[in-house]
This record gives sequence, C-alpha cells and structure tokens, in this order.
Amino acid sequence: MAKYTELAQDILAHVGGKENVNSLKHCVTRLRFDLKDESKADDDYLKQRDGVVTVVKAGGQYQVVIGNHVPDVYDEVLKVGGIAAGGSLDVDEGDVPKGNLFDRFVSLVSSIFQPFLGPLAAAGIIKGVVAIMAACGLTADNSSMYVILNAAGDGFFQFLPILIALTSARRFKVNEFTAMAIAAALVYPDIATSVSALADAGKDSVLGFIPFALPSGGYLSTVMPAILAIWVASYIQKFFTKITPDVIKVFVVPFFTILITVPLTFLVVGPVANAISDLLTGIFQAIMDFSPIIYGLVLGVLWQILVMFGMHWALVPLAILDVATNGWSIILAAALFPCFTQTGVLGAIMLKTKEQKVKTIAMPAFVSSIFGVTEPAIYGVTLPMKIPFYISCAVSGLMGAAMMAFNIGMYSSGAMGIFVFPTLINPNGGDLSKLWIAVAIAVLGAIVAFIIQMVAPVPYLYGGPKDETPKTEEKPAQPVAELKELKQEIIASPISGKVVKLENVPDEVFASGAMGKGIAVDPAEGVVAAPASGEITLVFPTRHAIGMRTENGAEILIHVGMDTVSLEGNGFDTLVKVGDKVQAGQKLLEFDLDTIRKANLPVISPIIVTNSSDYEDVLTTQETQITTGDYLLTTLA
Repeated sequence: MAKYTELAQDILAHVGGKENVNSLKHCVTRLRFDLKDESKADDDYLKQRDGVVTVVKAGGQYQVVIGNHVPDVYDEVLKVGGIAAGGSLDVDEGDVPKGNLFDRFVSLVSSIFQPFLGPLAAAGIIKGVVAIMAACGLTADNSSMYVILNAAGDGFFQFLPILIALTSARRFKVNEFTAMAIAAALVYPDIATSVSALADAGKDSVLGFIPFALPSGGYLSTVMPAILAIWVASYIQKFFTKITPDVIKVFVVPFFTILITVPLTFLVVGPVANAISDLLTGIFQAIMDFSPIIYGLVLGVLWQILVMFGMHWALVPLAILDVATNGWSIILAAALFPCFTQTGVLGAIMLKTKEQKVKTIAMPAFVSSIFGVTEPAIYGVTLPMKIPFYISCAVSGLMGAAMMAFNIGMYSSGAMGIFVFPTLINPNGGDLSKLWIAVAIAVLGAIVAFIIQMVAPVPYLYGGPKDETPKTEEKPAQPVAELKELKQEIIASPISGKVVKLENVPDEVFASGAMGKGIAVDPAEGVVAAPASGEITLVFPTRHAIGMRTENGAEILIHVGMDTVSLEGNGFDTLVKVGDKVQAGQKLLEFDLDTIRKANLPVISPIIVTNSSDYEDVLTTQETQITTGDYLLTTLA
C-alpha cells in the first residue's frame, strides 16, 4: 500500500539496508527480520519512529513491532526492498490449511490462481470478442485481426499450465524458471504427434513395461497436472539442494529436478489421467443407458469440477465423434449451460458483497462468463467462496436434466456461452421449438442461480469490507451516559486457566500495553472459545492467533503462547475461518500444550482489546483462576 511506502523504506534503511536482510517474516503484530549483522540496525531510531511501536530482539530475530496493519507494511517492505516473499509466514506456500480434502483443494487452487486473475479475466473477455467476430462472419480464413485476437485470448488458456507452474513454484518453493521448464514440456507442441506415432509403431512404452500416453486432450489448458508436477518437483529440488555442493548448485539442482520430474509427470500423471478418463467414460455411459435425465443431472452437477481436473476430456472426444458420425449429439447437452449459472451467482455477488476487491474481480468474470469462459469466475470468486460454487453446480444439474428431458442436442461443437445457441439449430431446417426451450432453460437457470445467491450469504474473501466513510466530528445526539451504556460490553474468558496480569506477560510488547489493554491466561487445557458473539476477522496462517470483532464493536485478539509463530502451525488446529459468524462459547481453536512446552515456549496467552483507544477504559477480572465463559473483561465508553 502506497501510504506505507515511506515507513517501509525507513524501516529497511535502519535495519542496515536490504543487503543486511537474510530473510523477512511476519506474525500478527511484528516484522521478524533475520539480519546478517544486528549491530547495523538503529534500535533507538526505530523505537522513536512513527508507525513503529517498539523493537524486540528475541529468538535470533530482529523484531520491529508494527501493530494490526503489519501485513500491509510487510508487503511494502518486500516491494521496496525487492525481497522475495518466500520467508513470510503468512504466505508460507508449503503450508496447506487443515480441513477436509475439498477445503484444501480450494485453498490450493485459489492461492495459485489469485496472482493472475486480472489477465485471466481479460483473456476471457477477448475470447468473447472473438466469438462475436465469428458470429459476424469474421474467421481465420478472412480476417487477420480475428487471427491476432484469437491468439491473444486463446493463448493464455492454451498455455495455462506454464502460468500455473509459475504460481505453484511460489507456493511450493521451487525455482520459478525450473517450474516453467517442466510445464513447457507438458505443452510442447509436437509431443502429441510423437506419442501417436509411437503408439502406431507399438513402441509407446518406457523400459518395455511403463506405458507412455497422453490424455485425449493433452495437457493444454489443464490445471492439476502442472500443480502436481511442481509439487513433486519441490521434493526433488529440496533433496538435490541438500546434497549438491554450493559451487555447482546453480545448474545441477535444476538439471536433476527437470530430468526426474518431467518423466515422472508423463509416466505417472498421464496413465492415471487416462485410467480415470476411461473409468468416467464407462460410468457416464452406464448412467446414460439407465436414464438420460439422471445422466443430465449428474453431468450438469459435476461438469465444472471435471473441467477443473481436466477430466472433461473423457466425454468431449465422444461428443465430437458423435456429431461427426450422426450429425448431432446429446452427450454434452447437459454441459452447455453451467456458464450461465456462474453469470447468475456473480450478478448476485456483485450486488451483495461489501468488498470492493471482490466487485473488481467479479465484473470482468461476469462478462466473460456470458461468453462461456468461466475460469475467472470459478477460480477468482465462486470456488474460494464455496457456497456460490455449490449453487452453480446444483442449478447446472437441474438445467442438464431439463436438456436431456427435452432431448435437446447440438449439431456442431466448439461454441461457448451465448454463441452455443446457434449450434442447437438443425442445419437441415425444421422446428425451432427446442432452440427456444434451450434459451428458456439457460435464462431460467441464470435467474434461479441469481435468486438463490441473493438469499444465501456471501462470504468475505479478503477479511471484510473497508469502511471508507470519512470520520466526522459530529457528536451523537444521545446523552453521554446513554452512549456509555450502549458501548459497555462484557467479554468472557476464551480459555480456562490461571489469570496473569498483562504486565507480567513475558513479552514486552504485550506487557507494555502497546497492542492494547487486556489480560492473559496460563491455559489449563488446549481449547479457545469465542469470548462473545461476533465475526472472525483474523485467523493467522500458523493458527496460533485469532482475532474477532464482537457484535458491539470490540476487537479482540487471542494470542496463544509466546513466539508460537515459530512452531509454524504444529500443534494448532483452527475450527473457523475469516468471515465466520460465531456465538459466544463456540470453539474456535484447539492447541497442544505439550507441543508448545516441548519447544520451550511460554504458554501464557494474552487476550487483548486491540481497539482499546476507542474506550475510556478496559476493566479486568480480579479472580486468579478462571474457566471458559467466566467474566474476564469489561470495555467502557
């Protein structure tokens, strides 16, 4: 953020300059520098500097305490110093949040797609423009501009694995150029022809028994193969980095990483993908034979998921062959309209969300979805939010069932979005009633998805809205005494254990009250519960700290143990996420006391009112022992 640029430059200059920084991480409140020479840092200057609370030297780290806006300052320090983000605890790319497999998948895919959502949406809109040009009669045979724009829009999606490899490399800590070299091999232009020739010659195996095959669509435009390849590469690179002498690491490590990863990807991912495709083909064929309507329902629900994994190629070639052989096909009829359910939920999200960043992403995604390009919508908005994605899949299933019930097929393939409708017209002429039924299904599906999403909650993606309303000096109309009564709030204890005064906490930042007024608890058990009803505003990636805003406006930070950020999540399990609404007493976090103690870290846990300046005072309990739910704090206007 630009407003922190000067602060970031000043901090970097007074820790000895970027050349004195080995690495930089951050926790909930402070920048944690690993400096080459701490004597070069100007402690006195930084302690007096506006925007810096204090400086702490502990655990081999030079800690510059910032406060609640530390993520913004951290990002700016990285930017102005040209420091790689790999060391940041909040972007620890190898740390996948706990939860069920789908939650982990969503977290993984979202983080990988986030960096290029803007260009992804732009390419989708360009594809829409190209589709309009084609509808107006401009094609590759008669328009140079069509060829240029088609390359501009389609090239991004064709070579998507290379872009995914780049962002996956950042998550899994792989050399970015090594990762792109691996992905480039997956989309190498001539490889499909070579594999086909080897198959015809009966030589499509390695060492005589390992099959070498590609999915029917190859790896162009795929998502998961590149992610899996870079994940495998991360372990190979780590191994060879450890055993290779420094003098030859620069080329030996990439050499072995590429040499091993690429064959593994082709020989393992390829056959597995083919096997799954064959299995899916058989399953869908069996469902079609049993009931076309159920087939339409199942395919409609699963289509967007199949596309994410590249498994839709199990059916696409069959549909193309069916059209070529019989002149029409209903195999993919149920999969023609999921883009419109994405259009519907995006429309509702744009109206309901209070996050400006979501609106910025959703608008171009909305436009591109109309033309059948749903990647920006899925990866940028609906999949990370989950609920909109579920709504889209469910409504798509109903639309697919309706398409099969009316026996609506397509007479050509390749069109997407609104341009799919001409492919439903029989070129030999005849009744257009099925076309209008299909249009009605698409429109109705988009409307139903819109309505359901308008009723359903829209989760926050970026921690909630920013209040951009300028503060005024106007005083509330009610008397001061009444205002004080309104803003007084009782906060219960989130933890059971021994009460510790804040000044006795073994960390000078918390003990000094720099982070706000509060109290601490020496836990008797590893459970944190909500001290009041409200909304979760912070779940730190290493899971040792949780922040929430109560219904009456108190901002509470619960920090389990001291310097527990160093455990990198070991021994912690969060049960909520940012944006969740919670009730008083609801379990938020579980932690293992033994893990903290074995690391020789204090388990004393501060509970801080971080917006203490909004209150006249924060009163604390006088008890020495406390149980979860007991009185802990009172905030007074």
